[in-house]
Amino acid sequence: MAADSDPESEVFEITDFTTASEWERFVSRVEEVLNDWKLIGGNVGKPLEKGEYTSGTWEEKVEEISFADFKFTITHIYLKQESPDREGREEPEEDVFPVAMQDLLCMNNDFPPRAHCIVRWYGVREFVVISPGANCDAVISESKCNLLLSSISISLGNTGCQVPVFVQIQQKWRRMYIGECQGPGVRTDFEMVHLRKVPSQYNHLSGLLDIFKSKIGCPLTPLPPINIAIRFTYILQDWQQYSWPQQPPDFDALLSGEVGGVEFGKLPFGACEDPISELHLATTWPHLTEGIVVDNDVYSDLDPLQAPHWSVRVRKADNPQCLLGDFLTEFFKLCCRKESTEEILGRSGVEEEGKENSDITHALSKLTEPSTVPIHKLSVSNMVHSARKRIRRHRRVEESPLSNDVLNLILLYLFPDAAEKPSDGNGAKSTPSNANGKPEKESEDYNLYNQFKSSPADSLTYKLALCLCMVNFYHGGVKGVAHLWQEFVLEMRYRWENNYLVPGLASGPPDLRCCLLHQKLQMLNCCIERKKARDDGRRGGPSDSSGGSGARERKVSGCENGRPGQDGVGAEPRRDKAEASQGKSWDSWSDSEDEFFECLSDTDELKENAQDGEKGVGKEGKETPRVKAEGRLHPHGKLLILNSQEPLYIPVTQEPAPMTEDLLEEQSEVLAKLGTSAEGAHLRARMQSACLLSDMESFKAANPGCSLEDFVRWYSPRDYVEEEVADENGEKVVKGELSARMKIPGNMWVEAWETAKPTPARRQRRLFDDTKEAEKVLHYLAVQKPADLTRHLLSCLIHAAILKVKEEESAEDIPSVRKAIQQTVSHASKLLRYPSQDYKKLEEIINQLMAVEAIIARARSLKAKFGIGKCERAEDRDDLERFVSSLLEEPEVSVIGAGRGPAGSIIHKLFVNAQRVSVMPPLEEDSGKPNSAEDRKQSAGAASDFPPPAGREILLRTLVPRPAPYSKALPQRLFCVLMREDFRLAGAFSSDTSFF
Repeated sequence: MAADSDPESEVFEITDFTTASEWERFVSRVEEVLNDWKLIGGNVGKPLEKGEYTSGTWEEKVEEISFADFKFTITHIYLKQESPDREGREEPEEDVFPVAMQDLLCMNNDFPPRAHCIVRWYGVREFVVISPGANCDAVISESKCNLLLSSISISLGNTGCQVPVFVQIQQKWRRMYIGECQGPGVRTDFEMVHLRKVPSQYNHLSGLLDIFKSKIGCPLTPLPPINIAIRFTYILQDWQQYSWPQQPPDFDALLSGEVGGVEFGKLPFGACEDPISELHLATTWPHLTEGIVVDNDVYSDLDPLQAPHWSVRVRKADNPQCLLGDFLTEFFKLCCRKESTEEILGRSGVEEEGKENSDITHALSKLTEPSTVPIHKLSVSNMVHSARKRIRRHRRVEESPLSNDVLNLILLYLFPDAAEKPSDGNGAKSTPSNANGKPEKESEDYNLYNQFKSSPADSLTYKLALCLCMVNFYHGGVKGVAHLWQEFVLEMRYRWENNYLVPGLASGPPDLRCCLLHQKLQMLNCCIERKKARDDGRRGGPSDSSGGSGARERKVSGCENGRPGQDGVGAEPRRDKAEASQGKSWDSWSDSEDEFFECLSDTDELKENAQDGEKGVGKEGKETPRVKAEGRLHPHGKLLILNSQEPLYIPVTQEPAPMTEDLLEEQSEVLAKLGTSAEGAHLRARMQSACLLSDMESFKAANPGCSLEDFVRWYSPRDYVEEEVADENGEKVVKGELSARMKIPGNMWVEAWETAKPTPARRQRRLFDDTKEAEKVLHYLAVQKPADLTRHLLSCLIHAAILKVKEEESAEDIPSVRKAIQQTVSHASKLLRYPSQDYKKLEEIINQLMAVEAIIARARSLKAKFGIGKCERAEDRDDLERFVSSLLEEPEVSVIGAGRGPAGSIIHKLFVNAQRVSVMPPLEEDSGKPNSAEDRKQSAGAASDFPPPAGREILLRTLVPRPAPYSKALPQRLFCVLMREDFRLAGAFSSDTSFF
């Protein structure tokens, strides 16, 4: 007994039957998601409008759920409609069917061209789909399918959800969906059958009606009428008998170089293949009843010409080959090349470099020898031309990527002034006339270069980009690009040495809104212009000293018509602004060994000094030798020199040095590295005051005996403060003095004024060393690799491509293309203005342009095939144009008048001609084959005009009590798809769960 009473001797096993199983957790999770999405309870929907499934907006929500370790994705898909929130809705009446069951009988959205497959097959506007996760196996076994269906049924019953829930079973490619919808006292089961072959007994309407009737099992003897909707789809693939609207380019002529010079600078456009691969004609009988139409295994009344409704869609070719897209893509690929020009062309072009150097050394050594050597033969330009001849002579003709004919045509297009053969530099035009259909200079298209940081559409840089693109595509690829660039650099060297301005470039300093290469070419033109003006001045002799060499030097003083600029700022900020915008050589103030002066000859100096021996009256009344005034432009006007009361003259000053954006960045980095110390700040101020010092020296030379106050009155009027004061006699007089900032100890202006010497601009060291800067530019151009060149010019090419697309679109008038172009312009303008470009995003821009080109090509293809240009009646032409435009914009377009309208008759002819070409021979070959019931079904006229339908869709609907005669009359629906290798039945069968 003791052992029995011992509690430790008894062992109790406790089993907790309340623990949830994996299946129960799954059901609970489904219910939780339905609650979160507020799908519980009844729902009320607005009546569907016609075509709303296609034109409306579909939205979806996605959640992840799991059954044990098996992942599922649950998705809520619904048509967005304006309706009150579910929480604020009144409870629906008990007798009202769920919205999904009402949608089964709705005829306004049969055969939607663009919708989810469940929407097309079952006609519901809102549903939930549970499908296996991305990396999970398909649900194939019958037991698993039944388990999922039972889970759904329990979840719908517990939550009162009236939204249908589907489960995807079998392999995903089969698109098999089964599901359930529950309402108050009603239930709809969604079932599906999918086969690879169409059973012969169900290959027509009669057999499908038998299936539908047997499935619903209606106990009523006079069966309620069955509503039938039928759609047959015919595919037209043979478009070869119609001429392609665009004449294909003559590739042989292009490859052989037989192309006119005007062709360079024109980007090609259009597709090389038909961008429309197929035309799908859907003939629809929307409202039929049993007994009206006969369709069985021996005969069919379904003649497509008699169908009351036609609709058409076109299938677009996948990535059709288009010329503009190919040009852009091939040019873009050069960005990834790493070879230099010498590596691409081989060492043959430069292997005699050593000989050239020895020739130069030998030539220079001959200067000291007794033998006479013509000096002009030692110029750099002659040596460059001899080097060019040596390159061409050494490189065999067959090795040259570009033939001489093609090269000459390109160079003549780039440099039209070369044909004029000017005898001096005046023959070169800085800005050529607008030609080749380029946009006007004031137009928005012309000014796109400001947004893209490219170059104007009539500039040399723009033309160079087009030529290099064409050379890359047609004339040798990267080798041709390297060859043309080498010739271009030699041409730049020749023009610099011979004072020929580079054509196609706007005058003035480099435009920082353009690409860097364009700025470099503008800088070279500035150097040529300065050098040319200096050489012309030397040949013309010294001008009158009082005039200040106006022909050779330019005034950059901030004064207009003798009056100081009224910009409200001092000269120091004005000069800083000029440095930032126009650029200035920051090292020009330093004591460099390379000092350049615009000096007169000694004889001229003696003549000037001997011209005037007059004496003037100094400040203290003493006679002092009058200093000769030099470099005067013209009198200022009202201003007089304070000390002598003589007229104040505006001097001829040096122009600030122009700069490109890379030099400006380099200058800012150098100035930033000086730090914030006193010494660094002083050094920075000296570097920035080079132009100020030059202007002070010019002012002193033009106005002998002047003071700093005189200079400030002209140069920075706001730094000279004037006020009225009373003198000894009580009269008001105007007294002036320097501003407070000019009186600061250690002021840079005072320091510069004390160190400035009276030197006219023509005898000062140049602020802008054109020789040095030109050599920098030429070196920069020479070291550019084809990849670097492509990066520089890619913005110009995208600019040209957008202008080309705009030009082509204007002839077609396609709204979607205009919108796409605007988006591309906006995208490109944000991307191209930064120096470090994202090449993946640049590729996206090119792809966008290719897509636009394909749309325009499709429009032209359709216009040619529908013969819009051949229409005699204006009304028919307008109807066809609207029809073609709709085909491009919409997924499916209704044909007005079906087969009897203008578009329908053309489509009929297209099918008739295609049948004559492609269908008749196969019919003769297959005449001995059995099982041609489908061919026999077609009527004689239809068989000759149309091929057998590629797809047949039959929709059967009715309202019958089920499962018992006294049950509610509920909607029943069966959607049938019959294709050559696909047979699908999607049925929605409702039953009464209260009275059965």
